[in-house]
Amino acid sequence: MAKTEVTTEMERQIYAATKKQGVFGCFEVTIGWFGKERVDYLTLDTKGIWRCYEVKVSVSDFRSKASKTFCGHYNYYVMPRELYEKVKDEIPSHIGVYIGGWLEKRAKKQELAVEEEILKASLIRSLSREADKLIKSANPSTVESLQRQIRYERKQKEEYRRMYQEERRKQQPRSKATS
Repeated sequence: MAKTEVTTEMERQIYAATKKQGVFGCFEVTIGWFGKERVDYLTLDTKGIWRCYEVKVSVSDFRSKASKTFCGHYNYYVMPRELYEKVKDEIPSHIGVYIGGWLEKRAKKQELAVEEEILKASLIRSLSREADKLIKSANPSTVESLQRQIRYERKQKEEYRRMYQEERRKQQPRSKATS
């Protein structure tokens, strides 16, 4: 599912708020090798402190059954002010809140919910994925190959649409023409 503009803006703001010397972060970090849990944004600092951030942009998103992966020493929601005002009484006392890029509510330190080695491996794997995407996006032959594939798929789509419409025309009753 595509991200909304609000989600993308929240991600930009939390990235800017946490991008400091000695803090290393990555978006969409899957915890464990075949993990079903994914942290929207995970950071590790040079003091060994792990922070997890869950981006929420609507009440239904906040209340959804989708897991909220809070496994860090400090855990936060990142949300627009309007949402915070609606759900602030539902946020556990140990979970912090960022309104965009500003800390609204401090988190309380927790024990890690998973082993630190699992968090390290998960972060490294996700950073590697992001580096791979960056390299591929800057490689002209990869970009051209993907553009060719897109052009081919679009032609296929148009061909199938044409065939579908032709079949529909053949199957439409000719009652108006014969009456």
